[in-house]
Parts: sequence; structure tokens; C-alpha cells
Amino acid sequence: MTQANPDSSSTTLPPGVLMLDLAGTALTDEERELLRSPVVGGVILFARNYVDPEQVQALNADIRACRPDILIAVDQEGGRVQRLRSGYTRLPPMARLAQLWHSDRVAAATLSEQAGWLMAAEMLSAGFDFSFAPVLDLDTGLSEVIGDRAFGSTPEQVAELARAFMRGMHEAGMATTGKHFPGHGSVQADSHLALPVDDRPLEQIRAFDLAPFVACRDLLDGIMPAHVLYQAVDPHCAGFSPFWLQTILRQELGFDGVIFSDDLVMAGAAAAGGIRERVDAALKAGCDMVLVCNDRAMALEAKAHLEATAHPGNSRLLRMRRARSWNREDLLGSDDWQQARARIDALMEAAT
Repeated sequence: MTQANPDSSSTTLPPGVLMLDLAGTALTDEERELLRSPVVGGVILFARNYVDPEQVQALNADIRACRPDILIAVDQEGGRVQRLRSGYTRLPPMARLAQLWHSDRVAAATLSEQAGWLMAAEMLSAGFDFSFAPVLDLDTGLSEVIGDRAFGSTPEQVAELARAFMRGMHEAGMATTGKHFPGHGSVQADSHLALPVDDRPLEQIRAFDLAPFVACRDLLDGIMPAHVLYQAVDPHCAGFSPFWLQTILRQELGFDGVIFSDDLVMAGAAAAGGIRERVDAALKAGCDMVLVCNDRAMALEAKAHLEATAHPGNSRLLRMRRARSWNREDLLGSDDWQQARARIDALMEAAT
């Protein structure tokens, strides 16, 4: 399994299993105290936490000063899902690469690799450990929440372009996270708002949606399961399912990387019960880290619950620490950055 190696300067203490969010563009005293809990092992930043490159670098440095061993993450896929915009490269939705793939597969794969490198290098220079990317879902025309976030509509296309994107991320020094296992593209409902239900048999899912995860497994350091119920296969949605996470992902696919829950505040997770029940169900099913975001009351309840049960840290999470730290000034002057930025900018301009 290809992995990003931790910095030699990083502590070897296993991070706690809870990832949470912040309210604004600077740490509050309450948040400093929150981050000091040993059960908190990660922070994810959103667009509301960002003003410009200087501010986010300062915020991430402040987070690390408060808690040096913490993981700092972001969703920087490109297109609709790009939290840091002004001051960083405007990344295309992956569907742009899919369109190019139909006319020039080599050029599309080359550009995908450069996009992965560029995204990772810029986020590492901002002080992040990793971005939750890439999306390995298929664009079937059913799911609006996936749609143009996907690298294409067939397993072959998605696997080829996603593998290139992940090679670029690894070259920059960033671990990869494929989402949303075993595939969110074949359901219509948005799991942020409801629990999507997929009625297809396992054989069909295995041959279609699951195929990109199988093809990319050697480049995956992390995986995020979908808040989707595949009811012909298992009575639990994938993120709460020992069948999907243990039998299929760990045993059948041999995946030994990190499993992140999707945000447990999402409506698709509500079937498991309250936030304590959701945390317990995700960890019991096999998640290594649980995300509780955009609801501070739920985050505090999850933290208190994990503290009360003395839940240990997880050594797998060490694999997600950045293998390389970029200096922003040096990055902006590098030939690699200039060339990758120019090609991505040209792709964006050609589509307007």
C-alpha cells in the first residue's frame, strides 16, 4: 500500500479519533481548550475559515502551536468543492478532465496528475496535512451531489484519471483519501439532507461502483465511506457497516489504510441514532477517525462521550501526516508550479 511517510520531526503519539471544525478565521479560547483533549486528533477547515493565504497559514500555525500532533484537513477537490479559492489555483471540476479524456487520454491523464500535484503542493504550503480527495464515485446522471465532481461515468475512466491525480498528490508529499466507498454516484438523494437507498445487488455494485476503488487501492492511503444504505447487501449504511468496512474493504480488498467516517452530523447518518450512537457505530464498524462538523453542540457531546469511554488514539492516522512541507514563496517560484498552473488555467479558460 503506497503511503505518505510522516515527517521525521513529527511526534509518534497516535492521534485521537475525533475530527472537528472551527467557527471562524482564528482560534477562540474555547477552541484552544477543545483541541487539547486527547480524543481530538484532527481539524477540518471550511470556506468560512479562510480569508487569504497569509491568514490560513497563520491559523494552521496557531492550531499546531496549540496541538503539535493534530492532523489538519480540508476539502480541496476542485470545482464546486474547493474551500480555499482566492489566492490559490482555481481547480477545475474533475468532469473537465473526463471530457478531455474522450479526445486525448494521454493529455487528460497528464493534466490530472499535474492537478493532483498542484492541489497538494498548494495545500501543504498552506499548512494542511491532506485534502479529502479524490472522489472515486461514478457520474451516472443520478446524483447531483456527485455530478461533475466525478472523473467520469465508467470505472475505467474514473480509475485512470484518479490514479494519475493520486500519483501527483504523492509526488507532492500528500496522502490520498478516496471517497465515497463503495460508491455514491448511483443514488439520487443527497446524503447531507437524507439517507440515500441503493437497491442493487452486490454483484452489480461490485462490477460498477466498487471497481474504481479496487483499481486504485495501491495508491489509497485513506478511504471515506458513503452515508448510503445498500439495502440488498447490508442493513446498515456503509459508514456503519462491518460488512462493507471489514469484510469487503479490509479483508477482500486488503486495505490497511485509514478509514474516515463522513460527517456524522449529516442527515444520512441519523438512522444510527444520536451523536453518541453514531460515533460508537462508526468506530465499531471499523472507522479510524470520526468527523463531527458544523454542529458545536454535537462535537462537544462526541468529545465528552469519547473522553468518558477513554477511547484510545489510532496509530493508522500517523500515515496521513504530510511527507513534505512546502514553503509558499519557493513553491510560487518553481518551474513545476508555473507549468502546472499554466496548464490548469488554460483548461479553465477553454471551458468558459
